[in-house]
Amino acid sequence: MTRHKLKIIPLGGLGEIGKNMLAIEYGEDILVIDCGMMFPEDEMLGVDLLIPDISYLLEHKDKVRGIVITHGHEDHIGALPYILPQIDVPVYATKLTQGLISVKLKEHRSLIKAKLKLITAGVKFQVGNFKVEAFPVCHSIPDAVGLIIYTPLGAVVDSGDFKIDYTPVDCRPTDLSKLAKLGNEGVLLLMADSTYAELPGYTPSEQIVRKTIERIIGEAPGRVILATFSSLISRIQMVIDAAVKHNRHVFIVGRSMRDTVKMAMEIDYLHAPAGIICNVEDLKKYQHNQIVLITTGSQGEPTSALVRIANHDHSEIRIIRGDTVVISATPIPGNESLINRTIDNLFRQGANVIYGERSNVHVHGHGSQEELKMLINLVKPKFFAPIHGEYRHLVMHAGLAKSVGIPESNIFIMDNGNILEIDGEKGRIAGKIPYGNVYVDGLVLGRYAHVILRDRKLLSRDGIVVVILAIDKKEGRLVGKPDIVSRGFVDVEHDGSVIDRGKELVAVAFGKGHHEHSAIHTQVKEMLSRFFYEQTKRRPMIITTAIEV
Repeated sequence: MTRHKLKIIPLGGLGEIGKNMLAIEYGEDILVIDCGMMFPEDEMLGVDLLIPDISYLLEHKDKVRGIVITHGHEDHIGALPYILPQIDVPVYATKLTQGLISVKLKEHRSLIKAKLKLITAGVKFQVGNFKVEAFPVCHSIPDAVGLIIYTPLGAVVDSGDFKIDYTPVDCRPTDLSKLAKLGNEGVLLLMADSTYAELPGYTPSEQIVRKTIERIIGEAPGRVILATFSSLISRIQMVIDAAVKHNRHVFIVGRSMRDTVKMAMEIDYLHAPAGIICNVEDLKKYQHNQIVLITTGSQGEPTSALVRIANHDHSEIRIIRGDTVVISATPIPGNESLINRTIDNLFRQGANVIYGERSNVHVHGHGSQEELKMLINLVKPKFFAPIHGEYRHLVMHAGLAKSVGIPESNIFIMDNGNILEIDGEKGRIAGKIPYGNVYVDGLVLGRYAHVILRDRKLLSRDGIVVVILAIDKKEGRLVGKPDIVSRGFVDVEHDGSVIDRGKELVAVAFGKGHHEHSAIHTQVKEMLSRFFYEQTKRRPMIITTAIEV
């Protein structure tokens, strides 16, 4: 049998939070782990979300055998509707994760025939020539798993997103015995979640949140509105349980939240007594202290239910003075300003808003330093590669691995697009594939957004000027003065002199003599750009259009 090198190629999730996707290649087989999205940064004007660049996979489409998903959060499944039309391969996932994928794909009707394959923790399955086994991990969502990929060179472990919680709310604890057994048998490579590698100690148990939510719902004098991710099934179950205990009815607000709750109840991952969950139309039937609303919008998403409520823009729900609003999530980096604006708007309307780490309404689902060191000690890998995190998280995690005895030469800090090659005895970063962000802008996918985003920034900062020219068809000169229309540059009604002077400048320069049609456009742009900057210190986008007469 020919002995190939094992290649590990991260396509997203390294040096960033979100967009997780990683390819494992051996010979003629490529296995893909996760397929996530990421929220855009503030300067990415108009962009809805970012997904991984899969150019490498498209170039080697005949090798791609399948995508294995570790859990159902957006940063691990959110790109599937955009990737699957390009690579039609089976998607392997546990029961709840499969349900969440189905909900997402139904929003994209053409994908309802996606090849979803159910997997069970502890049961090995074949993907090409890779044998894969999922093992339970505790995260902030049920049915999360890590993966063991058995390759001809040895076992590769992907931790998935995990923490070590000995008292999980409704998910199985991380299978430490499985990891210890595997470590004794020998592991070639461990790739582990780095998201909270900066935090010392251990991550608190989800039980802390349960107690806090029970107390808030029990003590609140009026309605309780709790915002969280629709995929946080365990958090939703806590709210339902607390509502039952304190004789309140639950109202689900937001399309994605309703779809997810419906799916989770159908497959028996959410439980609620009959009559507890009610339709929003029935809100007026109950006293304020009998109501709990569960809604989307914990990240300040502009179209989410909570943000529309905060902006007086929701068709059915308004804030009532005395409402208690709970933001049960940690801000995703880059979303802080959106969340703060929403919180301010809620306070302005008289709500009592409970948010932030000190309130104990959320604990994160990722292991802190002691848990990360425990995982490395149990697995005892020959090689180690930190994944899932911004670059400083990867560096910190690499330091933890070194502190527990992994040789520095066997630790690899990678960027998206790097190729880690392992031959069984040695590993090295052997190069980099072409890589760039792919943005989703409405219904359009774009691989390189820099030109469009540059133009949007220019328009948002300095505005636009449209110059309309009438050109004599025979003589190639301007006929009369040009017309100049301005938007977002200067207020023509109150400060139009700079526009008028611009018209005069163009008329004088091109009113006589013959000028090439194509040259006029360029020369007008250059002349006006220089003139407007001298007068205003701003550079509007200038568009010229010529009409031959």
